[in-house]
Amino acid sequence: MPLNPWGRPGYGEKQDRSPSTRRRHRLQRIRGGSDVSGRAAVDSERPGSGYWIRIVATVFLPFASGYFLSYLYRALPSLIGDRIREELVLDAGVLGLVGAAYFLAFGLAQLPVGMALDRYGPRRVQTVLLLIAGAGAVIFGLGTNPETLIVGRALIGLGCAAGLMGSFKAITLWFPQNRWPLVNGCLLGMGGLGALMATTPVEHLLTFISWHDLFFWIAGASAASSLLIFTVVPEKPGSANPIPASELLGSLKRVYSSRAYWRIAPMAVMTMATGMAIHNQWAGLWLKDVALFDQATVAIYLQTLGIALTAGFVLGGVVADVLGRYGIPLHAIMAGGVSVLIFSQISIALGWDPSGHWPWILLGLSSNMSALAFPWLCGQFPLNLAGRVNSALNVFVFLGVFAIASGLGWIIDRFPLTEAGGYAREGYETGLLIIIAVETLAFIWFLVPGGKKKNAGSEE
Repeated sequence: MPLNPWGRPGYGEKQDRSPSTRRRHRLQRIRGGSDVSGRAAVDSERPGSGYWIRIVATVFLPFASGYFLSYLYRALPSLIGDRIREELVLDAGVLGLVGAAYFLAFGLAQLPVGMALDRYGPRRVQTVLLLIAGAGAVIFGLGTNPETLIVGRALIGLGCAAGLMGSFKAITLWFPQNRWPLVNGCLLGMGGLGALMATTPVEHLLTFISWHDLFFWIAGASAASSLLIFTVVPEKPGSANPIPASELLGSLKRVYSSRAYWRIAPMAVMTMATGMAIHNQWAGLWLKDVALFDQATVAIYLQTLGIALTAGFVLGGVVADVLGRYGIPLHAIMAGGVSVLIFSQISIALGWDPSGHWPWILLGLSSNMSALAFPWLCGQFPLNLAGRVNSALNVFVFLGVFAIASGLGWIIDRFPLTEAGGYAREGYETGLLIIIAVETLAFIWFLVPGGKKKNAGSEE
């Protein structure tokens, strides 16, 4: 087990071991405990530059490598979907199910993973899960029928289930609360790089190897990331707590009974799930079937989307950080971003400009503005509940992706194939407009006054 390189929890500063200081620390622990107010003392500390270098190198980057792979796995079906469709002769419903199996397993694992993160700490949980993702990649690479692909894809989803939540948990452990939106945005940016990799770089690589071989290579990268996290990341004292299962379930009840949670959850779930379903499953096929692009051009447009997505991840955190200093709340920032997101989705659904890059740029820039719901919700609860708070939201996000991605495939299948053997434009349009309508209703619910100001941490 790696040792804490700073010798104590906190920011790596030298520890004052005088009796008066020890008594003061004990009083702070007794009075502050795990309450929300206990974070104020942490945030008031001012770490030096040496701490930030160490924390980025030994905490942020190892976890970011796992999240990079998680998003690479997630985004690949959009690029290789046409290859799988042609090789195995799959209809839209089955192809949608293959891609969505990742999200079903991912979503179902969120609550157990959230409990595991709080019970065992993010380092140990992510180490094990990345090995499962690698095993799933091997099975997927061996796949020659839909059943094998679904099993492999589901194992990949299970193995990636802590890619985001484990990283968020590590961030809440090592970084001050007032920097969570910024650091979370940088982490999401690493996911955007994974999505970017699943465009022209992978398309170029597939001229030399098959998509089967590609998954074998990514399986090896998953094992390497697992080893990196296990050997490099320090174990934060107090990050692994033997919490009784009854207490864990009771805390989930506390989260799900929160008025603030249900004010923001429908909007966050629908917008994030729709954005991921489009980008990770159907964008490439839409560009092939509706815009009538060849595979090389599809990869270029997916690259444009990936670049915008990466920029949007980082800019979302930066914008929230800057505007927050001027007193603009996170829910107001999210509302602006979601408005842009819905507009971009409508422009794609109606095919206003099939050959234009701008709808995909807007989609990428705005897709994860509602991810600011994660740091906002964490701020409403005690720090020790961070893993469960994140997972309580994330479970519905990924179950939503499964429902939207597979449901869109089912709707597309209701329409006849084109003469070229592709899926009908009318199928994409009908499915997307239905999804956008539900998304808009959730957004309106979020905008209804009330429920945002009450501190969920005080609710029972």
